[in-house]
Order: sequence, then C-alpha cells, then structure tokens
Amino acid sequence: MQDKRVSVAVAYHSGFGHTETLAKSVVNGINSIENADGVLVDVTGLNGDFAILNNADAIIFGSPTYLGSVSGPFKMFMDETSKVWFDRGWQNKLAAGFTVSASQSGDKMTTLVQMSVFAAQQGMIWVGANDMAGNNSSAGSVEDINRLGSYLGMMAQANVDEGPDVAPPNADHRTAESFGKRIAEASLRWGNAPATQPQQLEATA
Repeated sequence: MQDKRVSVAVAYHSGFGHTETLAKSVVNGINSIENADGVLVDVTGLNGDFAILNNADAIIFGSPTYLGSVSGPFKMFMDETSKVWFDRGWQNKLAAGFTVSASQSGDKMTTLVQMSVFAAQQGMIWVGANDMAGNNSSAGSVEDINRLGSYLGMMAQANVDEGPDVAPPNADHRTAESFGKRIAEASLRWGNAPATQPQQLEATA
C-alpha cells in the first residue's frame, strides 16, 4: 500500500507475568500488519530513557488493575513523564490501553479511564477497541473475542490461582492480537501528526 513504516510501542508493567504475556500478544498483532513494527517496553526498566517511546508513532499502555487503578510502578512511570508533558513531546501520537485483573469486572474500566486521561493530558489521540462484544447472548461463549465487552480499551481476565502460562485464556490473547492490529492499522492510516508547540501568550497590561 505504501512504503511508510510505523513503530508502535507497548509500554507495560507486569506484576505477576499476566500483563506481560498479553503485551506480547498485542505485539504479535502489531507485527502481523505489513509495515508495522511492535516493540515491548517494560516501563519499570526505563530509568528516564524515553527514546523508544518518543520515536514511536503510537504508544499502547498496559497495566494490571490493582485496587481499581493502574499498578504502582505504572503510576510511577506516568509521573516520570512530566518533562515529556511539559515539552508536549507526545502530542498527536496515537495512544491506546489494555489491562487485566483476576475478577471479571475488577473495576478495570477505571484503569482504562486513568490511562485515557493520562493520554489526553499528554495531548495524545486515544484509539479504543473495535471488536464487537462477545459472550453476551445465549449463543455466546467464553471463547469469544472481546468476551468482556470493552470498547475504551482492551480488557482481559486471569484467574488468581493460575500463572501466565495458563491465564489469561486464549480468547483474551486473540483479543489482544486483534487490538494490536487495530492500533497498527490506525497508525498506518493516520500516522504521527507533527507536534505543534503551544502558543506562548504575551502578557498584557
């Protein structure tokens, strides 16, 4: 279609491995799209080096939901982006997010809202999920894509007594791959619009 290539970074924290394994599925989805390159970025190892994220056309945020919020390490990462925020470094980049908790609900929506507000503060352009909700009729199944019915971002569920080799289940990994494809396709379509620095208002008497 075009020679343009896009880079989509998946910036995540994983407490017990479930978010990390989902992040890998998101990257698999990204890489399945021609001219799109997905890269994993563990935000706990950034140490202030945001080069990969700064150069990406889109950033997908991933965090477990702990007590109705992003994890502590992910929030620390968010706070560390204050200089990026001040310089409008991610302005007009595409943004998206995914989360996982042990419970079917687990108040995951508040985590996605938190991520989307963070993206808005950065001047980013939020892209939601686009798979129709599954598992919501008598003909539905827990094997359906988007079995948890989320649109703001991608949601997954991992049983508390199962490790990342088993949980989240296959349906959630297929949903994660589809989500990665969506963001990659959106990046190729819209790309990374040039950042526009805010106008400096002159003081008036």
